[in-house]
Amino acid sequence: MQAPENDSSATSILRPIGTTFRSTHLLLSLRVPSSLVHALPAGDAANDKHSSQRIPNTRANYYAATDSLDPSHYQTLVDRGWRRLPAAQLKASRDQRQALNRWSRYVIGEDYAKEAARLHPKSKEDKRREKNEGFNLLRTVHESERGRLRVPPPPAHSFEVSLEPDDFTEEKFALYANYQEHVHHDPPDEIKRSGFRRFLCDSPLVRRTRLLEPTPGGEAEGDPSEDREEQKLGSYHQLYRLDGRLIALGVLDLLPHCVSGVYFLYHSDFERWSFGKLSALREAALAIEGGYQWYYMGYYIHECVKMRYKGDYKPQMVLDPESYEWAPLDGEFRDALDQRKYVSRDIAQSLVDQTRKRKRAEVENDDTERRIDQITEGKAGGLDANVLKEEQNVQKGNQDEDDRYTVPDPEIAADTGLSLLEMGMPGVMTAEEVGNQIDLDHMKIKVRNKQVNAEDIVSWHQGSIKNAQSIKGTVAEFAACVGPQLASDVVLKFGR
Repeated sequence: MQAPENDSSATSILRPIGTTFRSTHLLLSLRVPSSLVHALPAGDAANDKHSSQRIPNTRANYYAATDSLDPSHYQTLVDRGWRRLPAAQLKASRDQRQALNRWSRYVIGEDYAKEAARLHPKSKEDKRREKNEGFNLLRTVHESERGRLRVPPPPAHSFEVSLEPDDFTEEKFALYANYQEHVHHDPPDEIKRSGFRRFLCDSPLVRRTRLLEPTPGGEAEGDPSEDREEQKLGSYHQLYRLDGRLIALGVLDLLPHCVSGVYFLYHSDFERWSFGKLSALREAALAIEGGYQWYYMGYYIHECVKMRYKGDYKPQMVLDPESYEWAPLDGEFRDALDQRKYVSRDIAQSLVDQTRKRKRAEVENDDTERRIDQITEGKAGGLDANVLKEEQNVQKGNQDEDDRYTVPDPEIAADTGLSLLEMGMPGVMTAEEVGNQIDLDHMKIKVRNKQVNAEDIVSWHQGSIKNAQSIKGTVAEFAACVGPQLASDVVLKFGR
C-alpha cells in the first residue's frame, strides 16, 4: 500500500509568538513541548549539550503555538529540519539483531524453545527460506508476541505491543516517573503530572485516518476502496506490556509519510534489555507495515555523543538546510562534519574535493615531510606553491562563509528589533525570497473568530516585511520560517 498525497482540505491554526535571542547556540526544534511548534527550520538542536552550527555566539528561537495542527502540515514542518531513514531499506547491525533475539529468548524461555521445536518443527522449505532470506525485520520484531507464538507449550512470559491515543493515564505517568528518576536521575519532587501531560500527552496534532492507495499493479477487482487499508495519523502511544505490566512506552507522531519517534521510556527493571534498540527497530517496522515509508529518529547532532547512536541505523539521510534536499549520512558527510560545525551538501562536497586534492599532492611527492615544511615556510615553488595558495583560499572561504552568517550580539539584536529575514540564517528565507515566493497579502488570518486575508487588516500596508514590530513583519517572519507551502495553507491567529 502507498500513502496518498497530502489532504489539501486540512486546516491548522497557528499563533506566532516571535523570536528570542540568547547568547548560546542556534536552535532547531519542532516538537517540545507538545503545545508549541518551534518553527525555525535551520541550524542546531536545543540545550547546552548540542553543538553550534554557523553562528558561534547567538541563538535565535522562533516560536509558534497551536491547539490544532493537521498531520499533513506537521509533515511539512518536520521536512524542513529533521532526518529520516527509508524503513524498508533498514540494515540492522549485528548488535541490533542480537538485542531483538535476546529479548525474544527471554520472553519465550528455554523450556518453550525446546518443546516448541519438538511439537512444531520447521519444514526443510521453511529453514531454507529463512536461511536465504537472512534477517527479516518484520518477522523478528513480532516473533515473541502473544498471538504470534504457536501453542502449546505456554511461553515463559506474555508480551504484547499495542498502539493507542496519547491520552494521560496514571499507569503511564508512573512509568514516566520511574524512568525520569532512575534513568535520567531527575529529583522526584520535580516530576509532575502536569509536566508529563504537557510534554508527552494530548498533542495538538489532529488524530484522523485515511485510506492508503493500492500498490501499483496490485489493485483488487470491484470496489477499489474495499481492500484499501486504513492509516492512522496523529500522536499515539505505543505500549509494551509484559505479563500485563506496562514496562515501556514510545511516543510517536504518525504523519502522512513517516513515523516520527518523539520519546521513549522504559521501567528501570528492564534497563539491561537494550530497549532503545528494540524500540527503534519496532518503530521502523511500523513505518513499513503502516505504509508510512520513512522512519524519523529526530535530530542528529554530530558533536553530541549521546546522539551518535542514531547514525548506527542505516541507511540514514539528513536534510540539507539550504537546498532542502536529502543527503546520505555517509562516511564523506560525517568526515565533513568532523571538520566543520555547519555543513550543507555543497560544503561537504567541497571539503571532500579539497581532501582528495591534498591526498593526490602528497602521493606525487616522494618526500611528504619536506614538502609540508616547504609549504609551511612559503619556500615551495611550482605545484607546492599552488597547493599553498589553494589552502589559503580554502581557509579564506571558510572564514567568509562564517562571516556571512554572523549576527549582532543577542542583546543588540533584541533591542533593535532585528528581523529574522535580516539574519542570513540557513534555512530561513530571505526578504527577497519571501517577496518572490509567498503571497503575504493573501495569507489567512483569524481576527475575532473571522477569517480574513492579511491585506484586509487596516495597518497591513503601513508596515514593512523587515520591521519585526509591524503586523506585516510578524507574518513575514512566520512565513520565512515555515516555508511557502505551509504559509499558504495554515491560518494565523493573534492573541489567545
